[in-house]
Amino acid sequence: MFKPVIEILSEQFKHINLIYRMSRFEVKGAYQNHYLGTLWQFLNPIIQIMIYWIVFGIGIRGGQPVGEIPYILWLLMGLIPWFFISPSMIQGSNSIHQKVSLVSKMNFPVSLLPTIKIVSNSINFLVLMVILIALLLLSGVPVTIHWIQIFYYFICTIIFIFAFSLFSSTISTIIRDYQTFLSSMMRMLLYLSPILWNPESRNVPEILSNILKLNPIYYLIDGFRDSFLGEGWFFEDPTYTLYFWVFTLILLFFGAKLHMRFRENFVDYL
Repeated sequence: MFKPVIEILSEQFKHINLIYRMSRFEVKGAYQNHYLGTLWQFLNPIIQIMIYWIVFGIGIRGGQPVGEIPYILWLLMGLIPWFFISPSMIQGSNSIHQKVSLVSKMNFPVSLLPTIKIVSNSINFLVLMVILIALLLLSGVPVTIHWIQIFYYFICTIIFIFAFSLFSSTISTIIRDYQTFLSSMMRMLLYLSPILWNPESRNVPEILSNILKLNPIYYLIDGFRDSFLGEGWFFEDPTYTLYFWVFTLILLFFGAKLHMRFRENFVDYL
């Protein structure tokens, strides 16, 4: 019953060195024809951060902080994980369709393709997280023991993105409309997740806030921010934590089954 999951996970661990090498190649190759090269990995997020801060922080909020935290710092705690989650899900979902024709005649496990995208994006994410931590320290945000949860939520994020990408990359290869639909959905989820605004504010009905929490990305973004702000442990809300892991593991199970069912015929759908 769980053989597809075990087989795919074993492929990831068996070829971990290959994943790392190809991820580095992905990062270098993405901007090799640009004058500024890999610097664009950081320029793009900075430009987006400035736009969101001007529109939401200054324009809509009038420069007001979120509690005692300046809005720009509160925003960064949500946007930086999003800059990892969103492109990894979109690129991971398109990874098999994009590269399967190149590796179909090689002894290459196709299940590595989504993982390569995830690892390549994680490098940029880790650098941005270091910058965020430096900004928080310079701004006087107190360091609490809750910061160790950042490692937990990073693992949650990796596993969720992998499960999602494994499932979506198969669907996207078979039905190309799905990739366009996914790109549109990710733009919508930016505004339905606690990234630019707080869905748990007093102006939002509790029922709507609970509905928005059905989105697993909500759990991840909220978790990173709560860790930095020292607002509680993940196990203090066992129901929500259980929901996230059940959702993720079910997605991984069906993603693995679907991937193994169609992996021999991926080239036929190109």
